[in-house]
Amino acid sequence: MKMEIDFNKNKDGLVPVIIQDVETKVVLMLGYMNDEAYLKTLETKKVTFFSRSKQRLWTKGETSGNFLELVSIKNDCDKDTLLIQVNPIGPTCHTGTDTCWNEDNKQSFGFLTELENIITSRVENADSKKSYVASLFEKGINKIAQKVGEEAVEVVIEAKDDNDDLFLNESADLLFHYLMLLKAKGFQLNDVVSVLQERHNS
Repeated sequence: MKMEIDFNKNKDGLVPVIIQDVETKVVLMLGYMNDEAYLKTLETKKVTFFSRSKQRLWTKGETSGNFLELVSIKNDCDKDTLLIQVNPIGPTCHTGTDTCWNEDNKQSFGFLTELENIITSRVENADSKKSYVASLFEKGINKIAQKVGEEAVEVVIEAKDDNDDLFLNESADLLFHYLMLLKAKGFQLNDVVSVLQERHNS
């Protein structure tokens, strides 16, 4: 069903279009659409823009094969800006990068991803061998797995009491040590999320 879009708000008949990866939520690029480009996008399920430089419709990937497969279109509150979620086929930018901001199109879990990066840095940086993370990794995966088990028991114990502060602190300890165990096994949080997504979709 065609949504109401205010293409007449600007004299050129164009509205800005933000392109976002539906899985990672990373913003890939910004383009422009007129009514014709919007209708072609709906028809082909491949994102089509209006090229301001070439003054014609332009389907992303028409020469490179790096199409943007349409998942959803959302209109903003003023009906003059679109958010389009896509499944990108290959890199989005014409320079060959994932995004037009030269960023990797990777799943991010906010501070948890930052914490994963800190753990990796502590393990790989020789100057941080005195850190708790590095010292635990030096003891091997059995010790790391043991710590996860110990922290899990602490969470269960605190869950049975009424001290929310202790429960949350033990939960944080468990999550931190679990991220270390994932690192020791050669995985990341994203690998676990992928399994959960597959279960959800099956």
